[in-house]
Amino acid sequence: MLKAERLTFSYGSGESEMTFPDIHCPKGEQWLLLGQSGSGKTTLLHLLAGLRTPSNGNIEIGDTVINSLTRAELDAFRGRHIGIIFQQSHFIRSLNVMENLTLAQKLAGLSVDRQKIQDLLDRLNIGHKAKSKTSQLSQGEQQRVAIARALINEPYIILADEPTSALDDRNTDEVIHLLVEQSQAAEATLLVVTHDNRLKERFSKQITL
Repeated sequence: MLKAERLTFSYGSGESEMTFPDIHCPKGEQWLLLGQSGSGKTTLLHLLAGLRTPSNGNIEIGDTVINSLTRAELDAFRGRHIGIIFQQSHFIRSLNVMENLTLAQKLAGLSVDRQKIQDLLDRLNIGHKAKSKTSQLSQGEQQRVAIARALINEPYIILADEPTSALDDRNTDEVIHLLVEQSQAAEATLLVVTHDNRLKERFSKQITL
């Protein structure tokens, strides 16, 4: 479950304060957050992920108010319970696919489970790329690895930032299908942040900035 109430944020002195709508996304549901460029979509995603701290308001994930946590507690909570798919993948280029995913487990304080990783990669049809460097993957393959990294620790929520912005229609359909399918399998709340109007018909539950 993802819940945010009375959120405001400012980038600093002299900057206007941004005010965001209240959000309540129950466990296992898929939501679309729409807004044009500059509307604050990515800022809101960073707040929900605990990457920025709101000026006012609360963000609740499961039974935890994340903006009440210490920095160390928040880092641990994020690694374990929040799956993030950024616009840029941010892989460790010197590591292969399997190593990037085992790193995600280690940073969350979990035991490394290579079989679990391999099974997830197989479900995403990239199991044969486990030992490949991420730089050797196609864009579509990198997206699948990013989805695997977001799902591997079985998070409460999955936040996807503009996952289809650079994709054609066929690949857009494929990526959204994967995100919805895998979030349903993990019973995780999915929130896709986008200005891509092609996705409006794919999600019945929507928030607009």
